[in-house]
Amino acid sequence: MFQAPMYFNGIYHFFYQYNPKGAVWGNIVWAHSISKDMINWQALDHAMSPSKPFDVNGVWSGSATVLPGNKPVILYTGVDANNNQVQNYATPGNASDPYLRTWVKPDNNPLVVATGDINETQFRDPTTAWWSNGYWKMLLGSRRKLRGLVYLYRSKDFIHWVKAQHPLHSAPNTGMWECPDFYPVSLLGKNGLDTSASGENAKYVLKVSLDLTRYDYYTVGKYNVARDRYVPDNTSADGWDGLRYDYGNFYASKTFYDPAKKRRILWGWANESDSVKDDVRKGWAGIQAIPRTVWLDPSGKQLVQWPVEELDSLRGHKVEKNNVKLKKGDHVEVKGITAAQADVEVTFSFRSLDKAEIFDPSWDNAQALCGQKGSKAQGGVGPFGLLTLASKKLEEFTPVFYRVFKAPNKHVVLLCSDATSSSLGDGLYKPPFAGFVYVDLADNKLSLRSLIDHSVVESYGAGGKTCITSRVYPTLAVFENAHLYVFNNGSETITVENLNAWSMKSPRMN
Repeated sequence: MFQAPMYFNGIYHFFYQYNPKGAVWGNIVWAHSISKDMINWQALDHAMSPSKPFDVNGVWSGSATVLPGNKPVILYTGVDANNNQVQNYATPGNASDPYLRTWVKPDNNPLVVATGDINETQFRDPTTAWWSNGYWKMLLGSRRKLRGLVYLYRSKDFIHWVKAQHPLHSAPNTGMWECPDFYPVSLLGKNGLDTSASGENAKYVLKVSLDLTRYDYYTVGKYNVARDRYVPDNTSADGWDGLRYDYGNFYASKTFYDPAKKRRILWGWANESDSVKDDVRKGWAGIQAIPRTVWLDPSGKQLVQWPVEELDSLRGHKVEKNNVKLKKGDHVEVKGITAAQADVEVTFSFRSLDKAEIFDPSWDNAQALCGQKGSKAQGGVGPFGLLTLASKKLEEFTPVFYRVFKAPNKHVVLLCSDATSSSLGDGLYKPPFAGFVYVDLADNKLSLRSLIDHSVVESYGAGGKTCITSRVYPTLAVFENAHLYVFNNGSETITVENLNAWSMKSPRMN
């Protein structure tokens, strides 16, 4: 699980929850890796482990803030001797060490403890702090019964914190809010904003990780600095049916501002949903997804995400396909690349939307709709897309595909990443993941990018408007026995206008 990404003096720091003794929850430390480019990493000694009365039963998630004078500080949740969740801080043991290898937990911890009606066992994950109206401010995730909420705390000196009278925001029937994130996004383009930035040319994003669903949800809205209240725009649901960063295996995410390239970076945990027994057999239980640049869509209603540009440095041999016609039932192999480890960008087009299936208003759950329709069920406009990690005879494959429906006043676009047929292995979690894509089809085109890496298929629909990460474990479609196809199972002929695919090199680790 992720917690405190940070850029400091030319180096990206990656702190994460890690069990050095196995692939199950327990024995958690703050592991620490560093990078110059977020692609090639070096693991350092663990930054923190349980060692003090205020964290003897756990060093849990938190965030990093760089204070004036270029001083980094970590806020984190400790589990104390009474198993209460308390909020602590840590500072570098040697401020002149460019790698920040050691961290000290001062004895004036904890900084914040649960008071009043706060549930001290549901009170965690401090955000990156921001400066406004003469105070440092941070959020903490919690709940009251089934109402999820984020408490706001203020401090003049980063040591003495006082709870605001009201939560920054809450929503009914959402359960515990974990790993909250709160940050401004620019109305003027793709550039990121420092967490303390404000002004009329910014909106705000509040993201929470819902413990009950294990998904990350966000809203876009306005932040009233004077009242310290966040009000979501009425353009998406504020809860379980709301917008997600990613509609697949993606949880406990965190963003940070990268001042070197003036962008906001999103990092998410591609979590697993298999049994403890299967995780032990595999030897891991989740990995980090590729870091993404995130910005506000020109509509102002949602975010857009795209893999960091540094990922392109891993691209190797390239193959191209142009103007390939796919009639109903066609699948054409993309040869000449390492299909088990590839980066694929493709633009599909279609002459007409007349054959689009009628959209039933009851189909409000994209994942259920993907499971119902699938990639094999013939449609009008779609299903069409990619068959990734496919065995030669298609006993195994993970399809990433579009399906277009016709509603009374618009077209509804569904993006699916369906793991149902991904593996002949027994017992593993193989769900159909899906999200709706809010895109203008005036040009009769849809783009798709998929990053394929052995057990991960990470896909970006319509330039990053809808993203889906799937964890899959093929038994046949592995290494050189993995294949990649473009396909169409709709009655409308689809044209692969252009497809660029690259074999991907492995990053340097340590």
